[in-house]
Amino acid sequence: MTAPPSHARAEATLEGGTLTVRIGGEWRITAPHPDWSGVPVDGKPAAVRLVADGLDDWDSSLALFLRAAESWGEQHSVPVRHEGFPAGLVRLAALLAQKAPAAATPHPGLPDLFTAVGTATVALWRETKDLAGLVGECAFSAGRLFRGQAQFRWRDCLHEMQQCGVMSLPIVGLISFLVGVTMAYMGSLIVRQYGGDVWIADMVGVAMTREMGPLMLAIVLAGRTGAAFAATLGNMKANEEIDALETLGVSPVDFLVMPRMAALCFMMPFLALYADTLGILGGMLIAALPPLNIPANLFYAEMQTIVDLSDINTGLIKAATFGLLIGLAGCLRGLQAERSAAGVGQAATRAVVTSLLLIVVANSIYAVVFDILGW
Repeated sequence: MTAPPSHARAEATLEGGTLTVRIGGEWRITAPHPDWSGVPVDGKPAAVRLVADGLDDWDSSLALFLRAAESWGEQHSVPVRHEGFPAGLVRLAALLAQKAPAAATPHPGLPDLFTAVGTATVALWRETKDLAGLVGECAFSAGRLFRGQAQFRWRDCLHEMQQCGVMSLPIVGLISFLVGVTMAYMGSLIVRQYGGDVWIADMVGVAMTREMGPLMLAIVLAGRTGAAFAATLGNMKANEEIDALETLGVSPVDFLVMPRMAALCFMMPFLALYADTLGILGGMLIAALPPLNIPANLFYAEMQTIVDLSDINTGLIKAATFGLLIGLAGCLRGLQAERSAAGVGQAATRAVVTSLLLIVVANSIYAVVFDILGW
């Protein structure tokens, strides 16, 4: 019959200034075992002997005990010797000695202003370089496309036109119609105070064609299409499909980016006209109801007196530009995505934020430029 294993033990005795610790039994990290802090050490011995005495099976718990003894000896300048231990145990204890100590947790405090500003500046410069690099690659790709040398598939472009154009009609129409309703209702509260009820047609017509139509359309597509572009390209990067295209000599900009940007740039003006129409119909509906009671033919005739082709062209130019910016931001974030599921989600979020930022900046620039040109 096999004898049951004995419990781990560490018996310390002081012999002529040398602290002798006899270690034996079965050492398991899941079972109770001695700790070096529990070894009685009276004063400061001249040396420490760790002796294996009836040692059975062992694991990392014994290596941690030996390492704790060595650390105590290093702190108190006391030599520590091993006797009778397996070579593997001694090597494991030596590996524990090579492990770097854990870094101290910094004390929470106010952030360094100069460091934060510098980090933000470097990050902004890096983002600007990446954006400029992608714009340059798209420009060269457009040149190759006009020369018939680009690796551009019109089938992909038509598919993206359907996804970002036709499939967007319901949500774009609903948002535009409700924007027109809101503008007409809020505007009526003001114009009725001055007896200019019919002016509501002027306000809705100009606002929808010049600003609200293309702007609300761009915001909707930034969240719908821009995020989809980033998620698609990010997933392709995580699956190493983009790397495979580059290995085969296919330019990702020609094959993936340009069809999406061309589809958005081409469909945005048509969607803008659709959004303008639905927004004006929403305003016309509110104007026809009490207390305004403006007939649809009178609303349309009054709107024609102030809305001309320049207002419509202004909205179409903005819409095409917003489409390019949404496609550029979505593809940029998709190509920058990390190779993980979390990276794909972060890329989609960053694509929406970047698109909205570029849209607002571009709209502000167009407002100043069109005012200077007198449009």
